[in-house]
Amino acid sequence: AMFLRQQAVKLDNQFKVMCVALYPSSPDVFLCGGYSSEVKAWDSRCSKVGLIVYKAGIQQTLGILCLRGGMDFITSTDCVSRDSADRTLIAWDYQTTAKVSNQIYHERYTCPSLALHPQEESFVAQTNGNYAALFSSQKPYRMNKRRRFEGHKVEGFAVQCDFSPDGTILASGSSTGFAHFYDYHYARTLHSFQAHSQPCLCVSQHPVLPATAATCDWVGEIKIWH
Repeated sequence: AMFLRQQAVKLDNQFKVMCVALYPSSPDVFLCGGYSSEVKAWDSRCSKVGLIVYKAGIQQTLGILCLRGGMDFITSTDCVSRDSADRTLIAWDYQTTAKVSNQIYHERYTCPSLALHPQEESFVAQTNGNYAALFSSQKPYRMNKRRRFEGHKVEGFAVQCDFSPDGTILASGSSTGFAHFYDYHYARTLHSFQAHSQPCLCVSQHPVLPATAATCDWVGEIKIWH
């Protein structure tokens, strides 16, 4: 089959974009963040003006995660103080732009990526502490201190994490070039292998085919694994 690719909309965001998330309740609305103290919501049908602006009072937004239902969303920022990671994860009310909470994560590590569990009310935050932390996706978004996913390295790279479609496996890249697969419920390593010689930034599991995944690395190489 042949697919025609064309530009649907072009937006002047006025800052370098690092992350984009589609708003789940409207296919025309998306959120974007990056090298700015603001996160913007855009409607692709009226591209001249930002729909809503969320003022975070930070320097950079690293990731955006829309929660189920679309009432709230989580942003990951570069804001880490000397004593705690105050405002590292911020929960927002989409409609009012109010901060629902900025006291979600209290360890002194930034979180380069976020992933929502496909079935349970939870999400994970990849951290520069070389582990993925588990949180409730319902208020007050408490962290599960008894379960976290360790074994991979982040070390300042934008290493992503991703759930299998049924939510039983969490996959993560690693700055060492490895791909890691964890049992979600027991937070233990199921399998890991050297996928790249460069830092492995993403491991994505196929939504239909079993035991099939794609990985990509720091220099742009993509591999399919069976």
